[in-house]
Amino acid sequence: MLVSRSPAESHLYMDLNPCRCGELEFEPRHWLGQHGEHLVTTYEGECPGCGATRRFEFQLASDMPPAPPTFGGEQASQLIDPGQFLWVAEQFASSVPADPAELTPSESREEAQEALETAVAAVEEVLKFIPDGADSVPEETFTAPEGWMLHHQEPGRFQRYRLEAVLEAYREGLAAYSG
Repeated sequence: MLVSRSPAESHLYMDLNPCRCGELEFEPRHWLGQHGEHLVTTYEGECPGCGATRRFEFQLASDMPPAPPTFGGEQASQLIDPGQFLWVAEQFASSVPADPAELTPSESREEAQEALETAVAAVEEVLKFIPDGADSVPEETFTAPEGWMLHHQEPGRFQRYRLEAVLEAYREGLAAYSG
């Protein structure tokens, strides 16, 4: 069974795993249950694209889940690979102007701030995959085809110093929106 460290991580996993028909959206019902000694959260709903039932079950990690937008505690994710997290970070960061003054009337400062908070949290997740004393994310941690492809195309993006530079840039952008 999939182990999730937080509701945010569960939702991101569902967002990254579309229905067989390709549809990402669905409105799941959600409930908690017990499976042996473990608490399990289940999401189930109908795919609006093809009508298939989509169901995700996650065993909840025993740690107290972190507050959003953080995806998990100190350990690296078992659900989402580092390439997927970096892709998510880039999608959220690129969805907002670097300068808050460039927001259009239809863009919310609060939504832009939330997007940058998510980008920061996603890069922090990538860094968790780097073992102590290592300089980059190990190749074997890329388990999803999309993550592996991102790493294969430019492995240097997963070096610690580059990830830390990206994280700092996102934090500076967030500070501009928070001020």
